[in-house]
Amino acid sequence: MALVEVRNLTKVFDLSESAFGDRRSGQLRAVDDVSLDIEQGETLGLVGESGSGKSTLGRLTLRLIEPTSGSILFDGNDLLKASGSELRRHRRDMQIVFQDPFGSLDPRFRVEDLIDEPLIIHEKLTASARRRRVRELLRAVGLDESAMRRYAHEFSGGQRQRIGIARALALRPRFIVADEPVSALDVSVGAQIVNLLRQLQREFGLTYLFISHSMPVVRYLATRIAVMYRGKIVETGSTEQIMEHPQHDYTSTLLAATPEIAVQ
Repeated sequence: MALVEVRNLTKVFDLSESAFGDRRSGQLRAVDDVSLDIEQGETLGLVGESGSGKSTLGRLTLRLIEPTSGSILFDGNDLLKASGSELRRHRRDMQIVFQDPFGSLDPRFRVEDLIDEPLIIHEKLTASARRRRVRELLRAVGLDESAMRRYAHEFSGGQRQRIGIARALALRPRFIVADEPVSALDVSVGAQIVNLLRQLQREFGLTYLFISHSMPVVRYLATRIAVMYRGKIVETGSTEQIMEHPQHDYTSTLLAATPEIAVQ
């Protein structure tokens, strides 16, 4: 049985009012009847251009936003039927790493407090045990424990993303949605983060949904690839199959449009 099973998932947004306040009619099917499985321990790369529905699908999978229809099973449990207390228990096993390391960390809190917050909410640990856990997490993502007393704005973009990853790991999750985690970083720093994610997957037995518009990055990290276009999954297959023998014209377009980068 797959760790994550998504069946016929659809999300429709109402377009009755635009950002400018004028009235518009119609709806946007951001995710349109999507089904996919993610096996324990694998990385499923989800690729597509901006606006294809990738991030919406990632958030739906964690039930951070509510779907219009469909089902989401996590380890055999139906997340859409879960009560509040049941969903909180599942939250420990499902986390997200956001795209923007500058906007995802509250500048009012020190790094220790940012990573400690989920431990306070979900774990019955003493303050000293939580502090020890924070130090372990910082070391795991390649940061010194001296970072604990500093604020997020004092760090570079790559360091902030490491802090965000440490926060996501705090509750020892089994499944992480990595939503464009390197797109806001320069190429060399992004490559370091990709390598870190790969290392952490081995160390902690993680399962990833890795969302990206970069085919070379997904090629390096993913076990399988799902290609998303206008809210639909148009092609799914092994990384080698998708990269070497794409079946859909849109997949071929993505491959042709993305330059190679070095992530080794």
